[in-house]
Amino acid sequence: MKNFEIYRCPECGAQFEVVNGCKCDNCQPTCCGKAMKLQKANEVDAAVEKHVPVVEIVNNGILVKVGSVAHPMAEEHYIEWIEVIRGARSERCFLKPGDVPQAAFDIPFGPELKVRISCNIHGIWQNAAK
Repeated sequence: MKNFEIYRCPECGAQFEVVNGCKCDNCQPTCCGKAMKLQKANEVDAAVEKHVPVVEIVNNGILVKVGSVAHPMAEEHYIEWIEVIRGARSERCFLKPGDVPQAAFDIPFGPELKVRISCNIHGIWQNAAK
């Protein structure tokens, strides 16, 4: 397990992010008595235009919008969170149904900036800012 990896329980949907990676190759997190699944970005067959994060530079940092076309934020299908990673630091904004699928961060735009989101149906999506 490596830092910043996300695992999801196949039973209840709980997620966790690795914050102190393991050096062995035998670790497997569990929840509800089952092995949790490593979530890899952009692997689900879904609408790219509604899932890949879009980064805009604003006065004090960045604004992240989920998709070039706004993602639905209904009770049954919504964005759970938006996370910004830069080097060894991360910041996350949790969302709920009915929220606008975007978040502002006081993090300067630049190299090493990664932005990822979690859709409750279509998993993790990431866009490395260039």
